[in-house]
Amino acid sequence: MGPQSTEVETPRLAAAKIGSDVGLLLAKLHATGSLLNNKALADYGLRERSFSVLTLACSGLEPTQRELADFLSLDPSQVVSLVDDLEHRGLVKRAQGKQDRRAKIIVSTAEGRRIHNKARAGLEVCEQTQLAALTEDENVQLRALLKKALWG
Repeated sequence: MGPQSTEVETPRLAAAKIGSDVGLLLAKLHATGSLLNNKALADYGLRERSFSVLTLACSGLEPTQRELADFLSLDPSQVVSLVDDLEHRGLVKRAQGKQDRRAKIIVSTAEGRRIHNKARAGLEVCEQTQLAALTEDENVQLRALLKKALWG
């Protein structure tokens, strides 16, 4: 990832104090990324939220639905709906938890991993497009700073 050859012009209203507001900047970056991501994910019948659940199901971490809801900042009912859809499509399954047998963990199926790998490749292209103005070092630094701001 290197600097983009065609630079995007800074909007005139970015000169206002709100143009430096972290919340606004993160929201705008997320909105732009979501548009790109959802367009790429549509080829696989996925959207950002369902892809996020699938990604975590493919992680090997065996998340519970409650953990998914907490990590993704979603209402538990939203996660149930997302998992139901992915399960119906044969991409994930609910299994008995190994730590707590009462809890259901969400794990990917072979088909889920296949779809995830294809979709992930498309999202990497989207991310490169969105962050094209950053150098590789800036990209690494951005990720590190966002993680530090979120989790210390």
